[in-house]
Amino acid sequence: MGVDADLHAAGGRTGVDGPGIPHPAPAGDPVSVPGTGVPPGGDPGPGAAALCGLTADALPDGLVIADASGTVCCFNAAAVRITGIKAADALGKHLSDALPLEDIDGRRWWVCTDPFGGLGIRTRQPERNLLLAGREVLVTASYVRENGANTPVTHVVVGLRCTSARRRSERNHAELVATVAHELRSPLTSVKGFTATLLRKWERFTDEQKRLMLETVDADADRVTRLITELLDISRIDSGRLQLHRQVVDLREAVDRHVRAMVTAGHPADRFVVRAEPGLPQTWMDRDKLDQILGNLLENAVRHGAGTVTIEMTRIRLGADASDDPATGEAGEAGAGDEDGEEGTEITVSDEGPGIPDELLGRVFTRFWRGNRRGGTGLGLYIVKGLVEAHSGTIDVGRAASGGARFRFRLPAGMPDVLT
Repeated sequence: MGVDADLHAAGGRTGVDGPGIPHPAPAGDPVSVPGTGVPPGGDPGPGAAALCGLTADALPDGLVIADASGTVCCFNAAAVRITGIKAADALGKHLSDALPLEDIDGRRWWVCTDPFGGLGIRTRQPERNLLLAGREVLVTASYVRENGANTPVTHVVVGLRCTSARRRSERNHAELVATVAHELRSPLTSVKGFTATLLRKWERFTDEQKRLMLETVDADADRVTRLITELLDISRIDSGRLQLHRQVVDLREAVDRHVRAMVTAGHPADRFVVRAEPGLPQTWMDRDKLDQILGNLLENAVRHGAGTVTIEMTRIRLGADASDDPATGEAGEAGAGDEDGEEGTEITVSDEGPGIPDELLGRVFTRFWRGNRRGGTGLGLYIVKGLVEAHSGTIDVGRAASGGARFRFRLPAGMPDVLT
């Protein structure tokens, strides 16, 4: 039975050392850095370069260190935040008392793992989800044996992580699966229904009825294809594997083409106003990705906005002062006459609808954001932001002077692939 188990078998740590149990060091004594062999007050040597002069409080994860007696001698600020335990309450206590961790079955983790006993070749404990006073914490530990395998453990180094980020990721994953399942079910049900009906009763329908059903199947197939494309784009954006095939694009021609497509789809031509500054810089970017950006922003303005949709294109110098008031949507000077900064183009898409409440502006480009509306995947604007940033551009949202939503993105002129 190990030291920790012996202590618990005796009814807890009493401060009276049993046979073979080292006497705990006072809480205030300096302790050598585990794994470096640096003695208190000694020359740190080249091994201390990895610390760069920083303290344990600079670490983003929780760090708890116990010495050979099991006494906690380090409890950093992140550990305080994650556990809710004050450093003063943990320092000087035995590790099992300072961190009374349990697994999901209620077993005391330190008794089960026996860090100061057990196999002499153990060096670490893999990360596990444990409970600390009812709070879930991700815990990993390493056993420092300065003299090699089968020698006493000189320090136990415990790493702590909050589970909130992982839980949030799991919720996002579950929401993505649910959204995809819902969005796929409707068009696939329609496709299955119409094709089954046509196969069974082909002769009973007129050519016009057949054409109507086949057009519906075609539209639903496009919807499924669009959803799959969105999912692939998200995967590539999140993993950094988005590939760009840059070429010279005419931004004015691209905007005009999308406006014509909207008019062809049945929207009145006088609902769209395009203003383009003369002499826009030659822009190198992925033509398909530009179509996705413009298509999403225009569709968003038409579907969820109201009144006239205005598209403005201006020549700018990126990096110049272009501050604006998000409450009014009035932009500052774009710095066209400033010679500093890279040349680029600013494109804004605004409408005259109710706009987006100020408290929701920060959530517009997050996954699954739909505002107060139903329908859609809520992925379009998230993808737009990823595509703009993949071209080293920026995008923001605010309120237009007319009161509606105003999306503004800036793109550098860029370089051809062969030169980047």
